Amino acid sequence: MSVPEIAQGKTGGRPRTVEEHYEVVVCGGGLAGFCAAVAAARHGARVCLVQDRPVFGGNSSSEIRVPPQGAASFHAYARETGIVSELLIEERARNHENPTFDNGYINSVWDLVLYDMAVKTPGLSFRMNATVTDVRMRDERTVEAVIARVGHAETVLILRAETFIDCTGDGVVAAMAGCEWRMGTESRDAFGEPHAPELASNAVMGSSIHFKAKDVGYPVPFTAPDWAVRYDDPDFFYKQGRWPGDPRSGYWWIELSVPWHTIYDNEALRHELTRHVLGVWDWIKNRDPRLKQEAETYALDWIGQVPGKRESRRIVGEYFMTEHDPLRKTMFPDEIAYGGWFIDLHEPGGLLAPYSERSAKEGHDGGAYMARSYVGPYGIPLRILIAKEKRNLMMAGRNVSVTHAALGTVRVMGTTALMGQAAGTAAALAVRSGIPVREAPARLVREVQQALLRSGCFLPNVVNEDACDMARSADVRASSEALLSECGPGASDAAAAAEPLAKRRGQWIAVGADRIERLDVFLGNDSEEAQRVEARLYAVRHVWDYRVEPGEPLAAAVLEVPPGGPGWVAWPVGLDTAAWKGSYVRLDLLANPNVRWIAAGAVEPGHVSASELGNGQMRRFGQGATMGFRIDPAQACYGAGNVLSGVTRPCRSTNLWRSDPSLPLPQWLELSWAEPVAIGLVELTFAGNLLRDYRSYPALYRDPQCPKDVAVEVCVDGSWIEVGKLIGNYQRRRIIALEEPVQAGRLRVTVTATNGDPSAAIYEIRCYR
Repeated sequence: MSVPEIAQGKTGGRPRTVEEHYEVVVCGGGLAGFCAAVAAARHGARVCLVQDRPVFGGNSSSEIRVPPQGAASFHAYARETGIVSELLIEERARNHENPTFDNGYINSVWDLVLYDMAVKTPGLSFRMNATVTDVRMRDERTVEAVIARVGHAETVLILRAETFIDCTGDGVVAAMAGCEWRMGTESRDAFGEPHAPELASNAVMGSSIHFKAKDVGYPVPFTAPDWAVRYDDPDFFYKQGRWPGDPRSGYWWIELSVPWHTIYDNEALRHELTRHVLGVWDWIKNRDPRLKQEAETYALDWIGQVPGKRESRRIVGEYFMTEHDPLRKTMFPDEIAYGGWFIDLHEPGGLLAPYSERSAKEGHDGGAYMARSYVGPYGIPLRILIAKEKRNLMMAGRNVSVTHAALGTVRVMGTTALMGQAAGTAAALAVRSGIPVREAPARLVREVQQALLRSGCFLPNVVNEDACDMARSADVRASSEALLSECGPGASDAAAAAEPLAKRRGQWIAVGADRIERLDVFLGNDSEEAQRVEARLYAVRHVWDYRVEPGEPLAAAVLEVPPGGPGWVAWPVGLDTAAWKGSYVRLDLLANPNVRWIAAGAVEPGHVSASELGNGQMRRFGQGATMGFRIDPAQACYGAGNVLSGVTRPCRSTNLWRSDPSLPLPQWLELSWAEPVAIGLVELTFAGNLLRDYRSYPALYRDPQCPKDVAVEVCVDGSWIEVGKLIGNYQRRRIIALEEPVQAGRLRVTVTATNGDPSAAIYEIRCYR
């Protein structure tokens, strides 16, 4: 009987070796690494993304389930755009789950959205379950290859490239490449940072695991195993900033670091965190005086077993960013991203410390810590993404070149995703230009910035100056334009509507006329006597100009509010505003706790409010609310010309064309040139998906402001010809590619339907050959 032809051997266990060559290799598939890899591939580089887990997304994946947050968690209209925005918009449109809680609710739909984009991106290869084990150096300044082992596949990868981007979080590649790195806290004397401790230490912010519970509709008992931590003291939760809040999911404060090492003791931390999760759930189910009844029908549905890290190695780069930079909003010539999370430094030890995070202990809305920690939006320089004295090594994510204190604000995933897209863009453009990426800040920064803007990103201090964008030389007109006149009261934000004027509050108003004759505010008086409220009107730089006193008031008055109401209270301003046309003013009402300034029934696009925080600054009011006001004359702040402002969100003005909501769709916007131009690409940036952070949007969400059905036409020899259309759109940025360039002197974009809003709305139109 013959021996079957099967693979046989006596010396098994030796892995096969596969060698591959790329232009860019990205190590780490969290949001920073994922966005870096996609960006580099979209800019024409041959890219390999190496990920040591079976899914993309890092801390945001279904393995860990931390929702991506960033600047929009604290600033209206500051949500991160670019690749991360495409992903999050797609996830909301597809996902049946609501991410309205801090942690635990992300499911595999998000994983699949990421995987789908990776598969569909030309030029991008990826290697999953592949752990980087070594680095080969060509010389002390140049990385030649990374070595990775694929789990459960007995395969070793040798990946060579011109540029490497370390997005591993722990800075694994950079450390093995001999880069200088830091881990722990710098002393206050080192850089004079107000949030730094007096003495340096090796302590870092901790790791967390999360859980999800499900209401099954009937009582479910829970008995913790004997190895779980037992909690018995309500003060541990309710007086130390660890309020359990909602039993459905949580919690960020289930966190541990010292005495364990956040890298070497990762498995020990996983076990210890599991003990604490079970102990916290035992407290909620069996002993918490409030939650045990609310949680009676809840059962544990999921517990994470991959710790989500906040901090480990920070790689020293060509610039070392300190907390002074976000506090002062340093303007960098090589700005390539922005941040806006507060300086959020968790206590070393987490659950073992007296409290986990000071602002939570004080209360996020009014504590002294938050007042001195509130920052942004602020710019981030390319140099913190380039390893010091290395020719071809970058980093993006929580391992970038910042102090421990500065890491408190740049570490969140919305910000790290922007840094990743910037790193991938810079790497690809450096490859295209034939220069080491280390030289990109000096030689390519303008190209990188303009490429990021064209890709849908936002930079606080950079505008579209792309010489190839033919729209910039066009004249523009529209079928109609909305006017700002009345933002009437309503119940869209009941908490904002009911909140007394206990602190100074401000409302941004876009100026679109030469005068403001009158401003009316919608106020209620809860006392039995007339109340007086001081009103001031200021010129401000942009929608995030939070200075309590941004200069001398343009106008001031004392308004008398009769008892009862609410109702309109008039202020005859009589102010010449020609000098501020095309920018913002801010209407402030000073504190009077007997008075309520009622919120408008809907957010007027580009018009947000803030309340006094302390430390000489204000912060976003509510979740991004418009206060009740009306203005005479009506302001023309949504003109067609806004689509050529070079900015794709409210900033120094609304930057938005919005059609008259009283007129039916379709509505159109038209570009025209003195001489015909060759049009091959039309790139559109639509309204929506900017005001609030990702968690504020429900399942299967499509932003009502976003155009749904759009037609693009060109005028050739006096006849309009359709050259492209969108049907069922919900994405913010879309590209219409013509089959071949067309010579035309006019181009028209017609919005035939939106996802619910009565107005057509567009932030930007670009045209390319």
